[in-house]
Amino acid sequence: MSRYIGLKIPTATPSSTNNNKIIPSYPELDFRSGARIEDLNRLIQEFSKHDQREYDDQRALEIHTAKDFIFSMLGMVQKLDQKLPVANEYLLLSGGVREGVVDMDLDELGVYARGTDYDMDFTLLVPALKLHDRNQPVTLDMRHSALCHSWLSLRLFDEGTINKWKDCCTMVDHINGATNYFFSPTLVADWFYESISVVLVEIQKKPQRGMPRVEKVERNGTIISVILGVGSSRMLYDILPVVSFKGWPAVAQSWLMENHFWDGKITEEEVISGFYLVPACSHKGRKENEWRLSFARSEVQLKKCISASLMQAYQACKAIIIKLLSRPKAISPYHLRSMMLWACDRLPATYLSQEDFSAHFLLGLIDDLQNCLVNKMCPNYFIPQCNMLEHLSDETAMLHARKLSSVRSDPAEHLRTTIEHAKAANRLTLDLHWRGSASNLPSPQSDAGGEHQPDDRLAKKLQQLVTENPGKSISVFINPDDVTRPHFRIDDKFF
Repeated sequence: MSRYIGLKIPTATPSSTNNNKIIPSYPELDFRSGARIEDLNRLIQEFSKHDQREYDDQRALEIHTAKDFIFSMLGMVQKLDQKLPVANEYLLLSGGVREGVVDMDLDELGVYARGTDYDMDFTLLVPALKLHDRNQPVTLDMRHSALCHSWLSLRLFDEGTINKWKDCCTMVDHINGATNYFFSPTLVADWFYESISVVLVEIQKKPQRGMPRVEKVERNGTIISVILGVGSSRMLYDILPVVSFKGWPAVAQSWLMENHFWDGKITEEEVISGFYLVPACSHKGRKENEWRLSFARSEVQLKKCISASLMQAYQACKAIIIKLLSRPKAISPYHLRSMMLWACDRLPATYLSQEDFSAHFLLGLIDDLQNCLVNKMCPNYFIPQCNMLEHLSDETAMLHARKLSSVRSDPAEHLRTTIEHAKAANRLTLDLHWRGSASNLPSPQSDAGGEHQPDDRLAKKLQQLVTENPGKSISVFINPDDVTRPHFRIDDKFF
């Protein structure tokens, strides 16, 4: 009798015979953890289902009402002292700053959680200066800054602009007696927060039916976080005062000379349509003077070229590291986003477009992030000579690398934990929704027919924009004298 009786021997398929030898057919496994790839794919799909909420017409109207409230508020801020451009152009991004949609330092941010504090989150870039006139000379002074950062001199601006913003500048005297004014991110943020606070006090003195509830206004470093309650929904807006430019900075010019994954999919003009200075400084920079270059508008365009399966893996990986690497805050989701863009350049498009490769992509992103930590090297995608992890201490880098090693050893368990967190957040949101419905909280639809009441067509259109176009670039053109009729553009679509 054979001593192998009782063991299950893998069966062979006809294609698995070679020279009359039977080769077992095994499920595809991850070598490092032993996890089944199909199980990881299933868990990523389940996370995506819980992470991507579907919005009905009521929720779409609430999103629209909150957006209109924020834009009306900014129109009133412009009227206070005429500092903001009259015809301004905002960039509205799906996801808050904590989600890594903009390269900002997270150290000074308050801890907000979806489900507990808000249901949906957005980032809004508001140009304090809009430098779109190519005849306007601009001085980006990078002599005192680390790579990817700059001071902004107003020396070449007209006297009216200098006088308007003089109280938001630091001054440096030259040997020849002239005074140079440097646009200060911290002073601009001070002014912006004070102006928003004044406007909100005025708005709340004359409450209107269906108007959003201002549940929180908080200064987080140079970011103003506003949480609005609309009906049974809570919207978090992270609002940043920025400087907006057309064109492309010279420091990133060499990046355009390289081959990229988006070549032939979108035009170079779409990618280099503009950039920003955001109020963040380098590790050793002077907070009162230093701005950080941001390519948020370009990233919105590049996102169009990333496959759905890679985006699902990125979202799942991001959810894992937000929980795991939150203390100390050395790694942000923006680092992960940069590594994903580098991976798109490195790997063949045919490989990245595979629909059932989400598990491989997730494991690869974890490997890349761990490699970046071990080597303390994460190049900025647009300015590769800028290492975004250069300031990390060896101790912090190795601490996070060890945490990631535990994820890599059992990715399935960490995915299950992330799924449970997403489910819990959805339950909190649903509970609040039912409590709000039961207590008849005011909602946009409760206004009995004002002339600006949105109709069903608008609700359906907004629902489509929110659910089908996450992360798109939204440019809004506002006339402060008539903020009830904003004109806005989502990428190349006008509404």
